[in-house]
Amino acid sequence: MTKTYLLGCAFSLIASTAFADVSEGLSLLEAGDVAGAAEAFATAYDADDAEGAFYLGRLFELGLGTDQDETRAANLYSAAAEKGSAQAQVRLGLIYHEGRILLRDYVEGTRLICAAAEADHAEGQLNCGLAYQTGLGVDQDAERAASYLEQASAQGNIAALNVLGQLHTTEGDSAKGAEYFLQAAELGNALGMFEYASYLASQDEGDLTEAYAYASLAMVRGLTDAGALLDGLEAQMDASDVLAGQARAREWTNTRIAQAEE
Repeated sequence: MTKTYLLGCAFSLIASTAFADVSEGLSLLEAGDVAGAAEAFATAYDADDAEGAFYLGRLFELGLGTDQDETRAANLYSAAAEKGSAQAQVRLGLIYHEGRILLRDYVEGTRLICAAAEADHAEGQLNCGLAYQTGLGVDQDAERAASYLEQASAQGNIAALNVLGQLHTTEGDSAKGAEYFLQAAELGNALGMFEYASYLASQDEGDLTEAYAYASLAMVRGLTDAGALLDGLEAQMDASDVLAGQARAREWTNTRIAQAEE
């Protein structure tokens, strides 16, 4: 009994040290100390921590704090994925889908990605949903695709929100699609802003002032297509409504700035 207890304590100490090294590595990375972060992730990896292997792999893949070595990165992702790192499963799965670093393998790639989805990883849910939507490595299944995309969107995944917006719009329910675009827009996403503005502009009784505001917000975020939408809206609006739309865009921006400062 005593021996088992001591082994358990030793394992807990190693695990806690590894998690501390990953946390330290992320803090160092945020502070700009890439070399220090690489050392911390390597220490965690040596202590058998899956997330240490994943983050070390990211540094090798991007060539940050290390010589760029994409093959070594893939090997680290593989080691982390085997230990259950959802982040590594998604990244390795996408590498298999891409077929540039490793031989293209849609079946294995989707298997890994969907394993992450089952672990409630939002990016895994997004990409698993897309795989089922297109039949990438699995049989096409619109119902399962929508389920995974809904799970991702519930976690605030912007790409999933936009995909669902497009999906509902394509299926003829533009009002439902607009609900998803608005959620993406409220998270600061330019595409969501543009699509929501386009929806409002297309309605017979649409709120053109609100459409103008969201089109403005999309344009200032670099979505150049929003410029044509703005010009079209101005052609339909009187001067006071245009000014109201500009004021609404400023209000939206100032509210987000204030929230960020809290």
